[in-house]
Amino acid sequence: MQVLAAGLTDIGKKRKTNQDAIYVNLEKNFFVVADGMGGHNGGDIASAMAVKCIPEYLLEHYSEDPIHLMRNSIRYANAAIHKKAKQDVKLDGMGTTSVALLFKHDTRPEGNGQAVVVYLANVGDSRCYLVNSHQLYQMSADHSLVQEKLALSIIGGIGEYTRENAAVDPQKNIIVRTVGFEENVDVDVFTYKVSKNDMLLICSDGLHGRVSDRDILHTVNTHVPSPAESTKENLQTAVKALIDLANHNGGNDNISVVLVLAK
Repeated sequence: MQVLAAGLTDIGKKRKTNQDAIYVNLEKNFFVVADGMGGHNGGDIASAMAVKCIPEYLLEHYSEDPIHLMRNSIRYANAAIHKKAKQDVKLDGMGTTSVALLFKHDTRPEGNGQAVVVYLANVGDSRCYLVNSHQLYQMSADHSLVQEKLALSIIGGIGEYTRENAAVDPQKNIIVRTVGFEENVDVDVFTYKVSKNDMLLICSDGLHGRVSDRDILHTVNTHVPSPAESTKENLQTAVKALIDLANHNGGNDNISVVLVLAK
């Protein structure tokens, strides 16, 4: 299975600095988006450290069980960022989101060695979407205050709180889990057996906070109408169009997008 990818990060229209960072490695089929936070350039430093430390650990321990590998890669970055923050009072409290994808052949005993599995790890509210048969599915779970409100509403029956409420909630940017803020971090890891022509999109909230799921899907389908026949240039055009749309809708935050196609 061939993997194509395109990625781009943009400062947006309102911010003075870009605190997002991305990492694209087509040799190992590994991809990361990080969205930093913290004053005095702490966000810049945290996201830059994430896209350095996460691949650093992964490449050095590549033969490790993939689920453990993904979780430990982010924990390694968490320890490095937390340590640096404690060494410099100006950086105290800095952190970053992280969403990472790794495509690997399934080497488990029940696998046949031919199937490709994507391993998804995330902390914070940067997201992963699957585009399959022209449908969009959110694969990651946001670690945010509004997501906790949704969970309480659905599971606990506490009031009626919908995704529409979440979209306009003044607290929608408050996240409850980050890489680097605390000494230890819980990392969500998911697996998905990849089908031919699946696309996976990872992004910061600069995209999904300004562009609806419906418009993300429409933009990807417009620029990648036939995944089987698409090229890297199609993916690049789609990524640029998504960032342009986020900026058109206000561009209130930095915007980062990586789009990956399994052919």
